[in-house]
Amino acid sequence: MTILCVRFQLPPMHEAALPGLLALLEEFTPVVEALPPDTALADLRGAERYFGRTAVELASVIRVRALALHGVDCAIGAGPGPLLARMALRDARPGLTRAVPGDPDGIAEFLADRPVAALPGVGPATARTLDEYGLDTLGRVAAAPLSTLQRLIGAKAGRELREKANGIDRGRVVPNGVSRSLVAERPFERDELDPDRHRRALLSAAEEIGTRLRAVEKVCRTLTLTVRYADRSATTRSRTLTEATAHSADLTRTAYGLYEALGLQRARVRALALRAEGLAPADRAAHQLTFDPVDEKVRRIEEVADRARAKFGPRAVIPGSLAA
Repeated sequence: MTILCVRFQLPPMHEAALPGLLALLEEFTPVVEALPPDTALADLRGAERYFGRTAVELASVIRVRALALHGVDCAIGAGPGPLLARMALRDARPGLTRAVPGDPDGIAEFLADRPVAALPGVGPATARTLDEYGLDTLGRVAAAPLSTLQRLIGAKAGRELREKANGIDRGRVVPNGVSRSLVAERPFERDELDPDRHRRALLSAAEEIGTRLRAVEKVCRTLTLTVRYADRSATTRSRTLTEATAHSADLTRTAYGLYEALGLQRARVRALALRAEGLAPADRAAHQLTFDPVDEKVRRIEEVADRARAKFGPRAVIPGSLAA
């Protein structure tokens, strides 16, 4: 078992703490892949040899450090590959590491009775199709002829599904820059029903992200909205921008689009969060030129407002709808 899948038990709307927790994992291995809002994969193959401990033993050390340094408990799944580690995490609880055996018989036993939908990457439609033909568990999928699976769900998908059901994990942990993403969180004092207040919170968050991106001379490629409700459930949606940007107006429009696409009706919202991902240097970003004088004027005003905020504080210049 060389791969850990760690889910940090972050309080609601404390996603901004994730970069610090990822840095903790990076003390053990540089091969860390962030899975926002609260999860990460860590490849400990080199760490096991360096520290002279197994991945499960290192998981205990990671948990203690997360509690001691950040006050955050975590649930951890361990397995010989990323796929099995993520599946093991579903059985883990805070303070517990669930490990998948590394031998073929142990892997087969772990997978055999699990429903097909438990396999990452298998959606509801694929699961329903397989269920209709009696292939409702991974054990039955593993024993099914490859030609049958390929007839049902396609050649490539059928081959990949059969490999995964047999415990063949070709995935790998890919270090990414999501740990350096920017998050703006807006909790409400009480569960909020008013869509206008939701939009003002999104406007405030988008303005904050735009200001922070421009301050570090970065642009983002993707914007993610997380809505947390009164029953502690959450909805997360992402959208890739037409072009990477740090322009507050573009970020605000995208945030509004994500919110409106949810079609919320009388939803009791506890908090909203925007996360900018896919950060890149601003001087390498392409920008579509325009003959619209209004757009150029807005961008010049934005530059002046940034200088004012840098000198007099973040609330020196704010949108009029937020002034009240």
